[in-house]
Amino acid sequence: MVTSSSPAPGALKRAITLPMLLFFILGDVLGAGVYALAGTIAGRVGGALWAPLLIALLFALLTAASYAELVTKYPKAGGAAVFAERAFGRPWLSFLVGFSMLAAGVTSAAGLAVAFAGGYLQALVPWSPGWVCLGFLLLVGLLNARGIKESLSVNLVLTLIELSGLLLVIAAAGWFLLQGRGDPARLLEVDAPSASLAILSAALLAFYSFVGFETSANLAEEVRDVSRVYPRALFGALLIAGVVYLLVGAGAALVLPLDQLKTSGAPLMDVLGASGLGVPTRLFAVIALIAVANGTLLTLIMASRLAYGMARQGLLPPVLGRVLPRRRTPGVAILATTAVAIALSFTSTLDVLAETVVLLLLVVFISTNLAVLVLKRESVDHPHFRVHWIFPVLALASCALLMAQQGGATWLRAGLMLLVGGVLYGLTRLAGTRPAEA
Repeated sequence: MVTSSSPAPGALKRAITLPMLLFFILGDVLGAGVYALAGTIAGRVGGALWAPLLIALLFALLTAASYAELVTKYPKAGGAAVFAERAFGRPWLSFLVGFSMLAAGVTSAAGLAVAFAGGYLQALVPWSPGWVCLGFLLLVGLLNARGIKESLSVNLVLTLIELSGLLLVIAAAGWFLLQGRGDPARLLEVDAPSASLAILSAALLAFYSFVGFETSANLAEEVRDVSRVYPRALFGALLIAGVVYLLVGAGAALVLPLDQLKTSGAPLMDVLGASGLGVPTRLFAVIALIAVANGTLLTLIMASRLAYGMARQGLLPPVLGRVLPRRRTPGVAILATTAVAIALSFTSTLDVLAETVVLLLLVVFISTNLAVLVLKRESVDHPHFRVHWIFPVLALASCALLMAQQGGATWLRAGLMLLVGGVLYGLTRLAGTRPAEA
């Protein structure tokens, strides 16, 4: 007999509080995006680095509002796949959405591993990037398997450290300006023939700096008082990240010459060094590596919980829905997602992997924003967050705009990954997999 104090077989433990969830989202957003891609974004837009970051923040908030309603209305592991199934009633569509999210998660983890093995680490030790990616992802997978509470406790410490690194960059830029150096007019310079196209192209990469908030939907079954906690944590984390990013972007453009910023493999470390604040750049390299490691941990937490949720729906092989008896974590799903991330880390560069992640997530976001509109008329027996219909409509327009900025190579890479997903779905259906009992 299952009592209220003992979890049902296969159930996840509700252990996540408001501070833990806020720092989960904040830690996932404040990852390699700004630490590693600030120079690449500057290469597309010039000194107006803040503009694509602001646009990306607004776009993220629009879709986040849809997540806030759906997660609090249907708090189940599986996130966007659950929403698609409920809204459209098509198992293949639910699988496509869920697999897009899963593919984006493991691709992002691979990109973060590449970032970890890149410029910041090489400033400390000249280790082989390939071996670093392998060992790094194995360690992250082991921590993920230990437990969600343990993982998020580590995340709390790591998020504070990575946030301190960004605050150091902001302080360095302020010090630089107080010394009478820097040209504020540079913040309005767009180094491209068409300012609007350049900003939109840069916003595509900047959007990668904000993705991560959607991963929290897959923790819905592990959040205490989800209807109250989830919206506060989601919007709070995005707004904190947005303000920090805007200040960091403006500071980087003011301190570092644009030619140097565009080509830097460790842009924020170079900004700190050029500011004259006197903070050891090797210390900052360690902070940057912690930021990347934290983002990887949170991304793999999401991917494993998503694979678990899809297996429980009968959309993936049921073995992925198995939970470790003592730790109550989805052990098989953790093993599978970690292995795929390791393989993907050997396939491309961070910017290519980042654009692939964004395209895959745009598929998910379009589905989620449509789902919230379709499910508006459906009522549930508990209070939940509500968003006005105009915001999902604006979110759909923003997704279409970002999709239009993607190149053919990115479409091909994402398409091949979804084709693999289609084959996997077909094989799962042929095997006669049925959803797990709740």
